[in-house]
Amino acid sequence: MSGRKQAFVTLGFVLAASLIAAAVTALLAVSYESRMRFQLLDGVCTRIVAQQPEAEKIVAEALKEYTGGHAGAQEGQSVLAALGYRRSDFSSTAGQKGMPALFVSIGFLAGMLLFFFTFFCRNRIEATRLRGLSSYLEQANMGRAAILSAFGEDDFGRLEDEIYKTVTFLYQTKDAAVQAKNEFAQNLSNIAHQMKTPITAVSLSVQMMKQGFCSGGLEQVEKQLSRLAHLEEALLLLSRIDAGTLYLQKQETDVFTLLVLAADHLQQLFAHSGMTIEVPELGEQMITADLDWTMEAVMNLMKNCMEHSTSKTVHCSYAHNPLYTSILVWDDGQGFAKEDLPHLFERFYRGKNAAAGGVGIGLALAKEIIERQNGTIRAKNRDDGGALFEIRFYCH
Repeated sequence: MSGRKQAFVTLGFVLAASLIAAAVTALLAVSYESRMRFQLLDGVCTRIVAQQPEAEKIVAEALKEYTGGHAGAQEGQSVLAALGYRRSDFSSTAGQKGMPALFVSIGFLAGMLLFFFTFFCRNRIEATRLRGLSSYLEQANMGRAAILSAFGEDDFGRLEDEIYKTVTFLYQTKDAAVQAKNEFAQNLSNIAHQMKTPITAVSLSVQMMKQGFCSGGLEQVEKQLSRLAHLEEALLLLSRIDAGTLYLQKQETDVFTLLVLAADHLQQLFAHSGMTIEVPELGEQMITADLDWTMEAVMNLMKNCMEHSTSKTVHCSYAHNPLYTSILVWDDGQGFAKEDLPHLFERFYRGKNAAAGGVGIGLALAKEIIERQNGTIRAKNRDDGGALFEIRFYCH
């Protein structure tokens, strides 16, 4: 309801209530005035008749002249009542019998009419708005709902606002469900593609071994089976994350300890590649995170840098400010291709310079793990060359 209509309805109810109140007040005032006149005059006449009984006839004639000759049934044991007068005979409108009741009735009737007219208008306005809401919901069910504007700050305005927020939320939920379905289909396609390569390689190796044309077939089969096992573990982890069954045991964890443990787990892999990980000790700095899973995320970043570094060293650092604690992992390689940067953390995405044998899950896993612990992760190219990953764990 608009502000002008709301003001009109409110004014109508106020005027109706005022008219009804004024009519009732006037009726009570007339009744009170008649009673007071009657009592006053009765007291005077009683005093006169008591002192001079012979004056009763004179009083009766004077009263008859004053009231216009109207006398009715007796009312109590007073002198006026004994003479046949009533209270109403001594009101200010005694000569116009019935006029007070007429005016009171007109005022009361006008107030009631105004009240019912205002009530009718209010119901009509509300019915119009209810039809508008019903039409809006019908349009929403058909997917064609436009923006719903709330008129005023009354109950209907709040209802309209809540309906609009609910419809908007349902639209967003529907869009998210459709997007999730599309992503699920895309993930299935990517999984099938990722599994097809090692399975095909194993099949070819087995055939060549049967024909005696492949001396290193067994080693090739073992390599592809290892790749399938790694893919299976990654997919199971992603499914647990999507299903919400991956529970993180968050506790106070020292960042330096986290980086050292991650580096130790990769020591053999780095040694085989002739590379090292540099983890400087910059003092104790605590974060609230699951040590094991956060270490898994950091290891994925370190491995990615190892695959692209040209200086045989992967660098780590960390710092703290009042807002967050940051962890940096970088290399001195060629950096990321510009077209790869927006897609690095997408599942199964393999960049332009991706290492052979990768499945494109490591960075996606790292992102999922970090973001589930009130953190963010991003990747960029350093000004002096190389790729840089930055993790931020926010304090609140």
